[in-house]
Amino acid sequence: MFRGDSADYQHIFLNDLPLVDVRAPIEFIQGAFEHATNLPLMNDDERQAVGICYKQQGQDAAIALGEQLVSGETREQRIEQWRDFCRQHPQGYLYCLRGGLRSHITQRWLREAGVDYPLVKGGYKALRNCLMDINRQAATMPLRVIGGNTGCGKTLLVRDLPFGLDLEGAARHRGSSFGRTLVSQSTQINFEHRIAVTLLKKHHAGINRWVIEDEGKTIGSNHVPLEMYESMQQAGMAVIEDPFEVRLARLQQEYIDNMSAEFERVYGIESGWEKFCEYLRHGMFAIRKRLGMERYQVLLNELDMALLAQKQGKGSTQHESWLVPLLIEYYDPMYAYQLSKKADRIIFRGNFAEVRDFLLNDIH
Repeated sequence: MFRGDSADYQHIFLNDLPLVDVRAPIEFIQGAFEHATNLPLMNDDERQAVGICYKQQGQDAAIALGEQLVSGETREQRIEQWRDFCRQHPQGYLYCLRGGLRSHITQRWLREAGVDYPLVKGGYKALRNCLMDINRQAATMPLRVIGGNTGCGKTLLVRDLPFGLDLEGAARHRGSSFGRTLVSQSTQINFEHRIAVTLLKKHHAGINRWVIEDEGKTIGSNHVPLEMYESMQQAGMAVIEDPFEVRLARLQQEYIDNMSAEFERVYGIESGWEKFCEYLRHGMFAIRKRLGMERYQVLLNELDMALLAQKQGKGSTQHESWLVPLLIEYYDPMYAYQLSKKADRIIFRGNFAEVRDFLLNDIH
């Protein structure tokens, strides 16, 4: 059955409809959508040549050059790629930057090849504007922020709550010097897109309030959307106050046991172990100036000895020799200072379970 072109952007994102992005690869890398596949009408060099021609000689000359560059076997190969995508994803759509020339040419060539496939009206720009509107609207809704020292389970709680918004998950980073994950961070644009799609789906499911972990302006290399960050600075805070031993056990589980196993799962035992060691050393190196070089070297030596013990099959408990002083001397004082500046916004304190119950029953 023939489907017409669409401007129902929320429907596309709510249903993760497949999208074929016919923009050039360089455009796709800068920003795209999770369920989009890049099958460009023109590659980067062809796009650049056509763009120069357009500026110097106008649209007709640029179109003629594009038809010349993408012709013969090259054109047939690209049409065949689009046809394969259309056959595999009959419910999908295609788009270019603004829903203009490139998407209409692609649509026409497909139709000449016997395939009717709809496009997104307004293209990538319209889809992105839809998502940015969602992020801005979410920043106006009721919001609570979860605070607490390193290891108190803020991220775990955010992920556990149906109205939690996991910014660190969207950023693919845990927000500290040891926050890198095995999945590389993406562009700022893609980070914003992931947040918006999550918000859209939760809001569509009936959620009208949010809980977010207390974050700085940046999470790794990604910046928290401005309107959302400003809203976070005004929101009431619930602070988790778990015992030191509980926090230490969480950190050892998450950053040592889980990460070493994950590195070895992805890269193999030998290479995974080396990458895991490099990950911990890099985290320590990132805060060397704040620790002071002498203290940094002492803790680095403790880290190396703990890694040696772990490799020898003695478990991960020796990592406490650097984790404990790092918490006591660096992370806890730093967060205590940051929290002191937000004292007037704290509306509840308790352990993990108590904060969870408070937020579940919080009406505001």
